[in-house]
Amino acid sequence: MGKKRNKVSRHTGRLQAVTLCISTAMVLVLLGLVVFSTLTGRNLSSYVKENLVVTMMLEQDMSDNEAITMCSHLKQQPYIKQVHFISKRAALADATRQMGADPSEFTDGINPFPSSVELTLKSDYANNDSLKWISAQLKRYPKVSEINYQKDLVDAVNRNLTKIGIILLVIAALLTFVSFSLINNTVKLGIYARRFSIHTMKLVGASWGFIRGPFIRRAVLTGLLAALLAIIVLGGCMYALYRYEPEILNIVTWREMTITAVSVVAFGIIITAICASISVNRFLKMKAGDLYKI
Repeated sequence: MGKKRNKVSRHTGRLQAVTLCISTAMVLVLLGLVVFSTLTGRNLSSYVKENLVVTMMLEQDMSDNEAITMCSHLKQQPYIKQVHFISKRAALADATRQMGADPSEFTDGINPFPSSVELTLKSDYANNDSLKWISAQLKRYPKVSEINYQKDLVDAVNRNLTKIGIILLVIAALLTFVSFSLINNTVKLGIYARRFSIHTMKLVGASWGFIRGPFIRRAVLTGLLAALLAIIVLGGCMYALYRYEPEILNIVTWREMTITAVSVVAFGIIITAICASISVNRFLKMKAGDLYKI
């Protein structure tokens, strides 16, 4: 009879350990998504801003060699990310392709399109305040007729990205609190099942540190296993996202993925250790009669 009871007890303990590991892994996946979203938010902001185009319209009498020389000088400016020169011939070919007819046929063979330079700025300069003095500086170049950029779009992008950043921070704070509560409850349930063992060890004179040690070690091991499981799940999700949209690597780098993985492991170890310590201390402080009332 005793052997059967011990067998059932071991089976129940293993089931509780597996349940705790899976539950913790699910919460760590949630925390990993929060960390990942927060890290990639800045990259997304930079990616969007650095795809806003500023167009320099050049005068008709500017030669391609002069324009190429000017582009070389522009590349040296600290606010410039990329420079793309569009010659008159390229502009005419693009218009012909879009219209389905050669516009020069209606202008006695004269190319009506001027050459231009398309600039993308570094993300820190992609705002209307910076663009005002950048536009003034660009107009100082010889034979530059006009500087074009979408002011309303720049404002809208910066405004929306600010809102997204605030929302992500609020969600991160809320989910971190919720995740800690869920892991704490999960760990507490596992220790609750052994509350009488804790009391028995206390009665035979074991110190609180001696009693607390095995529970914390077991919780840390569970947290580590749960973190590895969460990393596998997050890695699988990232791979599926990459297969669906390969350009995601323009926003997500190995740096963000590494920091996310390390954060998940750290969360898994630290939170489970803290929760186990709190829960064990709670049962250590209880009197024998109180153990039956919970």
